[in-house]
Amino acid sequence: MPQSVRVLVVEDEVALAGVVRDYLLRDGYTVEVAHDGPAAVEAARRVDPDLVVLDLMLPGFDGIEVCRRLREFTDAYVLMLTARDAESDKVAALSTGADDYVVKPVSPRELLARASAMLRRPRSAGSAGPAAGTAGTGGTAPPLVVGGLEVDVDARTVAVDGTAVELTRTEFDLLAAMAASPRTAFTRAQLIEAVWGGPWYGDEHVVDVHVGPLRRKLADDAAQPRFVRTVRGVGYGMGPG
Repeated sequence: MPQSVRVLVVEDEVALAGVVRDYLLRDGYTVEVAHDGPAAVEAARRVDPDLVVLDLMLPGFDGIEVCRRLREFTDAYVLMLTARDAESDKVAALSTGADDYVVKPVSPRELLARASAMLRRPRSAGSAGPAAGTAGTGGTAPPLVVGGLEVDVDARTVAVDGTAVELTRTEFDLLAAMAASPRTAFTRAQLIEAVWGGPWYGDEHVVDVHVGPLRRKLADDAAQPRFVRTVRGVGYGMGPG
């Protein structure tokens, strides 16, 4: 898979950027490096990366702004690197369109594992999500309907009571995985396997960070959920709709 896969590494620490680049090159990826926000956006337009490894703190403008601008023209995977472990930083990164985050310091092995898992997921907006296989026919799957929620796995669209809802790729994949089996109480590990693939080297609570923005976009109340319910001591599942 790495052959022909283009990775853009955005990191203002030149030495660290070089280490990450060398590990990716050794694994067979094609790598471009940028050291500030404006250069990152320009490089992304030029090379059309499949994956962007993006530092949060950058000169010019920060990784949040880079990610926001990237989402105007590319569906590349974005793996955010941050030295800050605050929940607000993670939520800000993910709600801007990042697919995952890693807290520094991070080993190159973990970074490669995260990148590999991410690249196993469908990239284009029209690709089938993790629930696509449930159709079992190889053709167009009918939308998944849970009460007032409709999830079209083939078109990768979501509607609540007939109104379209815009989700990030990861939010969509989480919702589709749960909607495909609405009676199941999923552990975080099961959702990670369905959405990110395995093996997983990070914190399983990455699921929680994505569920928060997902609930807000669905206008869902965690205390009285219609769509995403917390299963105490287990993880998450679908509500009554």
